[in-house]
Amino acid sequence: MSISQNESDESNSSNRLKKQRKIPSDVPTTVRGRSVSSQQDQESLTAAEERQLQKEWWLRVPLAILSPRAVFTALRNERRSVLSARQEPVLLLMLLSGIAAVLQTSSAGSLLNNPEIDGALIFVWAIIGGLIYGAVSYWFGGLAIYLGARGASVKGQSKPSYQRARHVIAFAAAPLALSLVLWPFQIALYGLESFRDDGRESLGEQIFSALGLVFVIWSGVLLLYGIRTTYDWTWLRAVGTVLLGVLALLCVAAPFYLV
Repeated sequence: MSISQNESDESNSSNRLKKQRKIPSDVPTTVRGRSVSSQQDQESLTAAEERQLQKEWWLRVPLAILSPRAVFTALRNERRSVLSARQEPVLLLMLLSGIAAVLQTSSAGSLLNNPEIDGALIFVWAIIGGLIYGAVSYWFGGLAIYLGARGASVKGQSKPSYQRARHVIAFAAAPLALSLVLWPFQIALYGLESFRDDGRESLGEQIFSALGLVFVIWSGVLLLYGIRTTYDWTWLRAVGTVLLGVLALLCVAAPFYLV
């Protein structure tokens, strides 16, 4: 009788342990290759908490320039509520940086050589072109960083997510978006002549072009810093991530150019 009671107690104890260890089937343990705490993933925020979280990520847009370490460290948080809160700031950064990028192309400098184009059309062209350029940079640039990060990861580490790579790209583009502040001054000094190519470029226009290049380089350096900080890697692995990502995209695109 005693032996039977002991076996019954052991069986009950075993069942209790199994129940404690059991994870509900509807709780994901990973999302796109990254581990997620079930408690964090299922958290429900109040409307006030959601607004506060969104406000914090809007404030991180200028902080990407003033205090980038805090921003890129915060990108490690991949709870669903956090990912949702930073979607709109990311969208704004990619649109502004895309507009800034297309305005610095050689095509922008010769738009007024076409007599059918005026200032209003330049504005529309910059918005549409910026949207396209920003979207391509966001998705394909993010893909390059994602593939590079996967290649630079070591065995045993959690796999980088594609979404985090895209967000690193977006916040690294903050200096490029900031370069738009140069255009009101340039237009005030030279009007729309900045969009006309007459074979000559004044000293002032050369200075504005050089300043634009500085912002581009700044974004490139910030991208390396963002990869290093977000993934907690060395500078060498950050550079390797970019090189591996570019190489991976070239390998994917090469067959289309060879055909």
